[in-house]
Amino acid sequence: MQPLILIVDDDAELSTMLVELLAREGWATHTVLTAGDGERALVSHQPDIVLLDAMLPDGNGFDLARRWRAAHPALGLVMLTARGEPMDRVLGLEIGADDYLSKPFESRELVARLRALLRRTAPGRGDTAVMRFAGLSIDLAKREVTAGVRVVALTSVEFKLLVALARRPGVAVNRHELSQAVQAGGYQPQERTVDVQIARLRRKLKDASPGAEWVDTVRGEGYVFVPRGHAASRDTGAQQP
Repeated sequence: MQPLILIVDDDAELSTMLVELLAREGWATHTVLTAGDGERALVSHQPDIVLLDAMLPDGNGFDLARRWRAAHPALGLVMLTARGEPMDRVLGLEIGADDYLSKPFESRELVARLRALLRRTAPGRGDTAVMRFAGLSIDLAKREVTAGVRVVALTSVEFKLLVALARRPGVAVNRHELSQAVQAGGYQPQERTVDVQIARLRRKLKDASPGAEWVDTVRGEGYVFVPRGHAASRDTGAQQP
């Protein structure tokens, strides 16, 4: 299952470089340029790690780090800053950041630090992880999905789409993010291709567990995974694609 890394930095060029770098590691990313968008993305995307710039146009990264650490104790938090003074590093670590890198940084060092942080903060990313919901289980090591007592035969693309949705139950995931989950890197499937694959996934899940609707359509946004007993975060307006 892909870790999700939220990049909060007003340097659009750097953010683009980071997206390409992290995609090569098989990691999903979401980028925002402001503190306000970072606040919203933290809630809606529930990332494993946040790469946080210390100086944002509408907020102070140190203040954000302190608040986010208090609200999300398990969140991986790495601060990026052009300010390399030792006291800034000490302050960042004291307020709860897991790591601190000064710009410019070596890309291999960043990847190594993120990989080490993921091992500590997201053990569920390991090969033995199984995602379990009422009536449905997703075995990430075996790449096997079971609905009730039936194994659901999914293609590789369908499996990746299901995992990407199940990582954020009740939260709408847009087609671009789903495309990234299917194929990280330069090539991305067309949105219509995602719609076709989602339709097939929904049909297979419904056949395996009659009466259950695991994936709903969010008009104008994408799709949402809604396990039994879990309310979606917004009106899904369910409809077949």
